[in-house]
Order: sequence, then structure tokens, then C-alpha cells
Amino acid sequence: MKNPSQLLTITLIAIGLSSPVFAETRSIKIGVLNDASGPYSDNGGEGSVTAAKMAAEDFTKQHPDFAVEIIAADHQNKADVGAAIARRWIDQDHVDAVADVPNSAVGLAVNEVVRGTKAALIASSAASSVLTGKYCSPNTIQWTFDTWAASHTIGNYLVSHGGKKWYFIATDNALGKSMVRDGTSVIKASGGSVVGSLNVPINSPDYASFILQADSAGADVIAFATAGGDTVNLIKQTSEFGLKQNGRTFAALLTTTNDVESSGLAVAQDLIITQPFYWNLNDASRAWSARFIARQHDQSPTAFHAGVYSSVRAYLNAALAAGTNDAPAVIRKLKETPLDDDLFGPVVVRPDGRAIHNMYILKVKAPSASHGKWDLLEQVGVLTGPEAFRPLNEGGCSMVESSKNN
Repeated sequence: MKNPSQLLTITLIAIGLSSPVFAETRSIKIGVLNDASGPYSDNGGEGSVTAAKMAAEDFTKQHPDFAVEIIAADHQNKADVGAAIARRWIDQDHVDAVADVPNSAVGLAVNEVVRGTKAALIASSAASSVLTGKYCSPNTIQWTFDTWAASHTIGNYLVSHGGKKWYFIATDNALGKSMVRDGTSVIKASGGSVVGSLNVPINSPDYASFILQADSAGADVIAFATAGGDTVNLIKQTSEFGLKQNGRTFAALLTTTNDVESSGLAVAQDLIITQPFYWNLNDASRAWSARFIARQHDQSPTAFHAGVYSSVRAYLNAALAAGTNDAPAVIRKLKETPLDDDLFGPVVVRPDGRAIHNMYILKVKAPSASHGKWDLLEQVGVLTGPEAFRPLNEGGCSMVESSKNN
């Protein structure tokens, strides 16, 4: 294992420290902690750092007397590495907030590192719903989406459209298990059933035996409770076995435009996914995406990239309004007022730290319907925030009960 102190660090200083007025300038430091080279790097990685830089730059244009520093490191999808980096950042490097953090195991580990400190976890890519459930913290917000919302949105839509019997192929980690647990709950509540599930190793090159096992279960829907490169491999290998010709529906609970583009429209056509953001949803999403693409090697932004931008920008505005970098105080300020976000629309941060907003149901286009490399999806449904996310009183967050008593 690499020593965390040897990990790559990237730094952006929005206002130079050499400025003669720096002594009078307020500053904040945010660390983007993610997978820079593994299976989740395409959906986050360097693009998340770019998104955080854009948020810092846009914020400091409006508030030139506020310096924002962005640093970044690779957690290698290892909880101990991620926790060690976060601890070093907070104790030695005076980082005020840790952002992004894909991989739920890493996110949960960092959640415990920041608990009780003056630093925050701005989790835009850690998807386990327990992060703002039983493990909620006054130091943590969860922004983009979670396993409950992803499973509930797709489950609700497909069961109501005839997908009654489900089979899950899930990664054998906290993320996969959370999606199966949350998906099973909504499927049964909607009148469907789960006929089987299996866990697969993360970053596996060969899913043949798992796909054949799912095929024999007689499900209406085969759902991939996976992410990143694992989802891409499953999409491709499922197509090779011709399972789509059997009339089944395929759903990917936590996938992105990068995964679809990597799979190819001919292979991924008709796959059902859910996202809180898509570059082509509206004028605001298209304008921001054009800026991102120009800076990020012509790559279209994923929902994770948009989530980093949106959450970091919101956190900076809350820190300004709170007049402090103390994370619990900043997060309390963030929870006070609903936001009208350029990329996510109306956003409310609840007492448990969960940001709620619209979730869209999207279907992969046929190749003949696409008008360009990133013209990949069509919207087929939408759930509002209160419909899409777990009810506040069902997550087991201790802060919810205390907020009622105050």
C-alpha cells in the first residue's frame, strides 16, 4: 500500500497567497478525495477536481476577498488509505472540508474521521444511504444521490411499468449491499418481488457465470447494483450473451453518461438508469457542461462531477454566510434555507444532512436517435425530492429526533 504522504496532490489557489492583502483575506481549504486511477476514476477522478476548481473560481469571482484552496488525492478505493489522508489533511494541512469521496466504504471511514472535528465531509459521490441514516453526523452532508434514492426511483418506475420480478447482480461491498437492501424494500412495497441476487468481486474482468445465473432466474428485470468499470463490463458481457433478446429489462442503479458512452449505444440501448443531473436537461445544465467540456479534455460531465461543483459551491456560500469555517456551524447554515441550484434545481438540505432534489429516470437512446457523442439519454420520468429520497423519519438518524426537540 502506498504511504498516504506519497500520494499525488493537486493544488489550486483561487487567490494567490502572495497577495499583499492576504492578511485581511478570509480563506478556506477543501480537499477532493477520490479514485484517481481505478474503476470509479472516469466518473469522478480528475473531472471532480476540475469541477471543484470551477466552483472555487465562480465563488471567488463574486467574493474576491475570500481565498479558496483546492487540493486532491487518490484514496485507491481503500478505506484505511482514505481515512489516513483525511486525518492528515485535517490535523497537519488544516483542510476545512473533504469533498467527493466515491466508494461507500471510504466515505463511511472519512465520516468517522471528521466527526467531532471542525472539518466537514461533503459527500457527493459516496452513495450508501446509511451515511445520512444511522451514521449521520453534524459534520457531514450527502449531496448527489444515494442507494435508497437510486433504487427507489428505478424500482418505483419499472414495477409500475410491468417489471414485477427482479434479480440483482451486486458488487460485494458496502455500495452493492446497500443498493440491494434499499432496492428490495421499494420493489416489495410497490408490489414486486426479488427472485434472487448475487455478489460479485469489484473490478472483475469476467462476469459470465454470474450473468448465466441471473439469466436462469426468470426475472423481468436484471438490475446492476454496481458502479464504474464494473457496470460497463456487465453491460457489455450481458449483450454478448444475448439476454436482451429474451425480452427482459436491464437497469443500472448507479451509472453515468461515461459508463453508457464506454459501453456504446448499440450495446447499452434501452438500459434504464437514474440521475439527478444530465448535461442536456435544460439551458443551465447545457451552459455549465459546455464550460466543463472545454476544460476537461472534451469529456461530458457526469452527475458526480456536477455534484462536486454544486455541493462545493453551496458549502462555500454557507461558510461565507456563517462567518466561520467551523463545519457544524456551516452545515447548520446550509440547512436553514432552501437553495435554487443551477444544476440540481430546488435543493433542500435536511436535518440528517441529506440534500434532496429531483431524480430523473433516463433511458439509453438507440444509435439512430443520437445526434452526437454525448447525446446518449432520453428522459422518461422524474420524481421530486420528497418522492425520490427516503423519508426523514425512516433513516434512523439521531439528529432527526433531536431537531424535533429543539
